[in-house]
This record gives sequence, structure tokens and C-alpha cells, in this order.
Amino acid sequence: MDAEGPQALSDLCLAQVCCSLDALCSRRADGSMCLSWAPLFPQEMVDQLLRKMATKGILNDTTVGIFRNCKELRLRRASISCCPVSAEAFLLALCPHRLQELDASWVSGGLTVANIVSGLASNPECRSSLQRLSLSGLRLGWESLEEDGGTRVGFSSLQGLRTLNLANTDLTDAVLEDVCSLPQLETLDISCSAVSELTALLDCKNTLRSLIAHQLQQLDMSPARLLFVLSQLHALRHLDFSDDHIAVEDSDERDGDETVRQLLEGSPQVLPSLVSLDISGRKRITEAGVRAFVEARSGLVFLGLLATGVSSCEFLSSRKNLKVTGEANENQVCEALRRYRDRECFILEALVHLYNLITDKPRPDILKLVLSGMQNHPTSLHIHLVATTCVLSLTSRDLVEAMPVGLLSSTVTQLLYAMKTFPSHQQVQRNCLLALCSDYILQEVPFDKYLAAMLVINCLSSHEDPTLQRMAVAVISILVAKLSTEETALLSKDVFIMKLLAIVQQKAMVGVVDATLKFALSALWNLTDEMPAAARNFIECQGLELYEEVLESYYTEPSIQQKLLGLLNNIAEVEVLQADLQEEDLLEHILSLLQDSEVEVGVRYFAGGILAQLASRPEAWTLGDELHSTILKQLHASIMTWTPVEREMVSYRSFHPFCPLLQTCQPSGVQLWAVWAIHLVCSQNTSHYSSMLEEEGVTELLKALVAHPDTHSDIKGLSHRILQMVEQHQSR
Repeated sequence: MDAEGPQALSDLCLAQVCCSLDALCSRRADGSMCLSWAPLFPQEMVDQLLRKMATKGILNDTTVGIFRNCKELRLRRASISCCPVSAEAFLLALCPHRLQELDASWVSGGLTVANIVSGLASNPECRSSLQRLSLSGLRLGWESLEEDGGTRVGFSSLQGLRTLNLANTDLTDAVLEDVCSLPQLETLDISCSAVSELTALLDCKNTLRSLIAHQLQQLDMSPARLLFVLSQLHALRHLDFSDDHIAVEDSDERDGDETVRQLLEGSPQVLPSLVSLDISGRKRITEAGVRAFVEARSGLVFLGLLATGVSSCEFLSSRKNLKVTGEANENQVCEALRRYRDRECFILEALVHLYNLITDKPRPDILKLVLSGMQNHPTSLHIHLVATTCVLSLTSRDLVEAMPVGLLSSTVTQLLYAMKTFPSHQQVQRNCLLALCSDYILQEVPFDKYLAAMLVINCLSSHEDPTLQRMAVAVISILVAKLSTEETALLSKDVFIMKLLAIVQQKAMVGVVDATLKFALSALWNLTDEMPAAARNFIECQGLELYEEVLESYYTEPSIQQKLLGLLNNIAEVEVLQADLQEEDLLEHILSLLQDSEVEVGVRYFAGGILAQLASRPEAWTLGDELHSTILKQLHASIMTWTPVEREMVSYRSFHPFCPLLQTCQPSGVQLWAVWAIHLVCSQNTSHYSSMLEEEGVTELLKALVAHPDTHSDIKGLSHRILQMVEQHQSR
């Protein structure tokens, strides 16, 4: 589900087609794919399939072949933006279609403007049918086409074009002249291009309704000449003459600013019918000029004033139908985030101002805008630095629970992307970890928890900052408990265990009991839960020796003792590692904890678990018989004094480690510990554990204990209660 609700069925079906392309296709001699069989797709669905393939990153020379010579798949509105498609594949797969729209922005694979225009022009139908064409980010490449023996075909061959995007290209004045000869051209984007002259625009002055010309760094026209050209565009309704380079002050930018100043302060007869004007980033404008311009044009509905210094004009607030981008208030900043999605400089400027406007109210609408800025600029460190700070403020404290879960899921995914993309930037890592340090996010929001764990581990290994380490171990201690057995095994490498042990040792050396120590101990505990390989790595990294020292040092700290004994309990469950625990001093210490009535039940519980596991296998016992006998006797006596624990003290992946302890041949102390443990977790979460008891055969073992004549009455009573809980739950 996304932030708005469940995905459309058609979208899910198309995603499934994308995932199944290999099974659905055969291969041509050149390696391209061809659908083995296909129904006649609704035309709009074909466009959506191509777009879905592009967004999923699977559209390339091989897969685009499904649109070659396929009567069932007829394209009208094609989008191959940012995909690796070669000139040959484009010519074979897309040019034969009667296209109305084509977005080939930022295509890789060597495809040039010349390849696209000549390819489209080779289809007589496209010459008249194509209305919208986006070629942003491509190289013109007419020279290389001519060198290969091709014929130069200009834009003028595509007579049906109404909208053309040539932003971020090496567009020349000569090519612009060709473009402006198009008889129906209504919308033209030449932003960030190499043009130096705009006089050619006069050739389409009667049709051009929208001109986007921001950041024309090579423009070489006097303000008077440029203003004259603009004033002749009689059909113009939308003009974007903004400048992204906010801090730059060279002569060309100053000329552009002067042109804008003259436009604002000049005659109201110049562009009287403008509906929108974007002059964000221009510096030489005044409040008086803006007021005069707006008042003279009653039809104006949008005005871009971000980073101009005049967006706080009081009269703007009285224009209820006028949308403004700027920094004066939340509406202006949010409008900037919506309008400038592709402009890094403006998005950054807006995010900086947004941070100062965030309040303590839930704002999913603003979080969406911040997330969009991050997604549209995935490699921008500056944007992610500010955006992650905004995310942190928007999801802090109780605000996070008011956000749609789907939106939070997308946000966390982007935070993980930021951690992966900027691993060495401490502040980005800190912001992401702070946002992840939320019980609600970690417990309720779906995201790739294995990836998150890996990234947090990398962060922990790469940064020594104490605050960052504390957050990292806090997050990892919770994430590890939510991973599958296979995922936990992949994480349980000695390098990570050594890092966590180093944190424990560092804290123990100075006698500090803090959150970092507790989280590190919890992470190690969870990592070794039913993980024999991790438990062995722990021992090989000298973890056992360290834990013995810490257990002695923090004798009076129950929360630390419980985490230490919990991990030792995990080791005790692994038969081949039990010998490592059979040290007399260690077991005497654990036995003293079991017997001490002043010690918390939680500590005594885990102490009992270690001793029960070791004492359950007399054939593997290597210490004295007297100690073995004392342990068995004290287990039973101690457990009978334990009071019920209301808080959730422990959770189990399975009851497999308990099965050997429940055999009728086991001593009563061993049996009693296991039955008490099962009763504890079942009474706290019957619905979760009752099915586990059935599936893993534990109920049968309990029934056998109840039925066996030699079973101690204490054990029979507890076993009977557990069986009643299971029976009552099943009858509901």
C-alpha cells in the first residue's frame, strides 16, 4: 500500500508482467525480447506498461524489443526517460508507432537528439501525429549522424509538434531557428541550454504560449533587445525566466536581472496577458516593481519569487487567487517544493526555509513534499542533509503515529537510501538514525529491516562518535530481533560481534552503565538467539571472558545482569558449546544469583536457564558430581519461590531448546524451569505461543509429563495450567 491507500489492480498486474518478462518472452536472433503470446492490450495500458518498465529500471535494448512488430502493443504516449536505450533499439521498437508523445529525457545508451528526430521523421505518421517531445539532457549529435552517412533532418520535419523540451542540451542558435519554424509550437523549454540569441522566437510569436528559459548562462543580448523580443510574443501566457544560480553575480546574470527589472517596471502593454511569471533567483527587483506588474495583470495566477527578497510583499497576501513561490510563509515554500521538483538549487533553498516553519502538528502533506525532493535528487548531499533534518522534525515524538503508514514506509526507504549513498557523512547518518530511533517506526512500519540492519552496522563500524554509536546500537538491538533466522545468520559475522564487544569493553573499563552499553548487550543477545554460528563467533572473539568480568563488575545492576545471562543462556542451548561454559567459578557465581532471594526474578530466571541446560546432560558434565547435584536441588527450590512476572521479560523464536528439558527422564529441577518458562511467556501472549506449542510438539511433551507417575506435582500443576491456556485459546 502507498501513502494514499492500496495500489490499483492494473498497476499490480503491470508490475507482475514486468517481473515475469523472461517467462513470457522468447528471444530474437539479436537477443531482444519478443512476447510469446499477448492479448490485444487496451491502448492506454500499453503506454502504462512501457512507463512501468522504465520506472522499475528494466527497460533497455533487450526488453524494449517487446514493442517491435507487435500489433497487440501499440504505443501513443511513450516514456523511456533515464533508460539505457540505443539508437538502433529506439528506431526498431518505438519509431514505427504512431506516437503522440515521447519523453526521452536523460536517456543513456548513446541516443542523441539527432537519432530521435531522424528516427521519428522516418515514420510519415509520426511527422504529423507527434505533439509532445521531451529531449532534456541529451546531446544534439547531428555531426556524428552526418559522419555516419545519415541525412540531417530538422525539427521542422515534425510538423505536428506543439510542446518541445530541449532543456539541459547543447542547443545552438541555428537549431533554435529550426525549432521556431514549427507552425504549431505552443510550449518550448530551452532552460540550461547553450543558446545565446532568442531573436528566433519571433518566428513563432503568434503560437508560443509557454516559454521556459531559466538559467541561460550563455545568453548574449542586451536587456533592451531581450525585452523587445519578449514583448513581441503576443500569444505568451507563461514565462519562466528564473535563475537557479542564486549566489552567482557575473555580468550575464546581471543582464538577465536587469531585463526582469525592466519587464516589471515597464509598460503594462508588454505581455499584458501573462497568466504566470517565474523570476525566482533574480536579484534586481523591487517590491514596487512587483506590485506594479501584478496590479496591471488581473489574470495572473502564479508568480515565482523564491530567493528574490521580495516574496514578503504585503499586497501579495491579499491576492487570494495568486500562487507564489517564496520564503515568506508555509504556502510559498510548499508551492516552491511542488513547482521546482527538478531544480536542485531551488529545492534546497525551499527546504532550508521549510525547516524553520515546521510546527508540532502532524503534516503528512509536507512530509510528501520533502520526500519528493529527496527522491528527485538522489545524489545531492546538500538536499539530503537538509531534507533528513526536516524528516526528523516532521516525524518526532507523537507526530509519527499520525502519519500514513505507507508514507512512513516510503520515507524510511529513502532514509536508508541516504545512509547507503552518503556513508561517510556523519550528520546525514546521524539524522537518519535519529529518525529510525522510533519505537513506532521500528515496530509498526514495513521496510527492509535486513538492509537497515546492514547499513546501521556499517555506520557503527565507520564512525566513532559516541552519540551516533548510541543510536546505532539502539536501532540494531531492535532490528536484529525482527530478522529471519537466515538474515540474522548473515549478520552474525565476527567483525560485527567484535565491534559490539569493543563497545561493551569500553563501557566496562570506565564503569559506565548507560543506554549504549544496554543496547549493545541487547544486540549481542538477539544475535545469538538460536544462532549456533553467532554463539561460536562470540566465544572465539573472547566474549565469554569479557562477560564473566562484566557479570562480576555489575553484580548489583539487574538490567545488565539479565542481558549478560540471557546471552549465556543462548550459548547453553547449543550442545557443542556447553563445554565452554563449564567453568567452576562461573557456574558458582551463576548459582549464587539463582539462590539469592534479593536478586530480581528476571536475573534468577536466566541463571536458572543456564544451569538447567547444562545439568540436563549428565553425560557431558565435566565438573564435580556435588556441584551437579546442588544445581538440580537449588533449581527446584528456587523456582518455587519465584513470583509471576507481569512485564514481558523474554520472547522466543521457538520452543525447540525446551524440548530436551521436558523429557520424562529429566530431573525435576530441569523440568520445572522449562515448564515455568513456557507458562511465563504463554500467560503474557497466549495467542502467539499457543500455536507454537502445538506445531512444535510441546503440548504432547507436557501431556506426557502430566501423565507420568514420577512427575513432581509442582510440574504437573504448571503443565496442566499451560494446557488449559492452549485449549481455551483454541476454543475461541
